[in-house]
Amino acid sequence: MRPRAYVIDMTHEIDAIGLLCPLPVLKLRKRLQPLAAGEHIRLLADDPAAIVDVPHFCNESGHTLLSSGESGGTLTFVIQKRD
Repeated sequence: MRPRAYVIDMTHEIDAIGLLCPLPVLKLRKRLQPLAAGEHIRLLADDPAAIVDVPHFCNESGHTLLSSGESGGTLTFVIQKRD
């Protein structure tokens, strides 16, 4: 049996490339406010501090960090707005 691939519809994305701490998290917080509970948003950043800042923000605010990764110097985070 092959593993299932789960696809998340990304209708919301923040490009925070070139922005330094705390701007990626501040943009994320602002863009999450109007979203409905359970919606997803992708954050792209290249500030190394985001590796710590984004998970900490999610933990403190109750949002779920669904995934994080790095490719070619770009960090990608997928966050689900809290219920």
